[in-house]
Amino acid sequence: MRADFPVQFDQNGKLRHFLTIQGLSEDTLTGILDIAHSFIDFGKREIKKIPLMRGKTMVNLFFEPSTRTRTTFEIAAKRLSADVVNMNATRMSTTKGETILDTVKTIEAMHTDMFVVRDRASGAAQLIASHLPDHVRVINAGDGRHEHPTQAMLDVFTIRQHKQDFSKLRIAIVGDILHSRVARSQIHALNILGVREIRVIGPRTLIPTDIETMGVGYVNNMRDGLEDIDVIIMLRIQRERMDGQLIPSEQEYFARYGLTERTLDFAKPDAMVMHPGPINRGLEISSSVADGNRSVILDQVTNGIAVRMSIMAHLMGGQEKSKWT
Repeated sequence: MRADFPVQFDQNGKLRHFLTIQGLSEDTLTGILDIAHSFIDFGKREIKKIPLMRGKTMVNLFFEPSTRTRTTFEIAAKRLSADVVNMNATRMSTTKGETILDTVKTIEAMHTDMFVVRDRASGAAQLIASHLPDHVRVINAGDGRHEHPTQAMLDVFTIRQHKQDFSKLRIAIVGDILHSRVARSQIHALNILGVREIRVIGPRTLIPTDIETMGVGYVNNMRDGLEDIDVIIMLRIQRERMDGQLIPSEQEYFARYGLTERTLDFAKPDAMVMHPGPINRGLEISSSVADGNRSVILDQVTNGIAVRMSIMAHLMGGQEKSKWT
């Protein structure tokens, strides 16, 4: 485990919170993916619930808007039979001057068992986790530019679902790496799982200066970047996090770094296309590719429920299949 994230583990070294991919072992990631595989068909059942979290309360605490992530967490928790409370950040006491910790402690005093936290500030979920009693669990649903670990897990689950062996794969992540917490979590997860090669592609203004230290290679054009690539992960241009004009125009960006039928041909013939969403069609990706037969974008959404169920089960001590089948 990493010394800078000790709060993620309990005294016995077991996962207590899910705050970051950093410091997790390959066995831990693989275990979560394996449990998710067992959950994947639950949505097709007539009765979609198991009693693993019956009597437990999970609070979606989103200080930053998100429909897709919040909804999949809510569905995942309800399928585990938890009671779910969704907190609307625009109506909360923090807008009246109360601190995040005051709000969390107030809600925890109502016997909350798990918080799913999203915030614009990096480290918010870790801060909250460090101030809660031992029995309460925290899941990071995205914090600033830091990480989005559950998105990375559903992405690698989708990759394994279609490609199986990580050690043989070359993967390209394209777009706004600089502002993407998703990309950071993806890179950590893919490296832990032993991917053969990771490349990032985009204009230099959207690439962190120290990107090579993360174990990836940088390529500034689509033709070279997508050569021999098995998996293409497109990222959203995050104007809300940009300080200044970092791309000349949307039209020029799409012409140079957008994924189209033409640029997709630079990759392997069976390369799969991913995007964590929401998609900006005509800026990051063309509709024909997003909706094409090589796209697994909707698979990512479906898989997000099973993966988040798995993470919740892991934190609540339900890693053993016998506890929920």
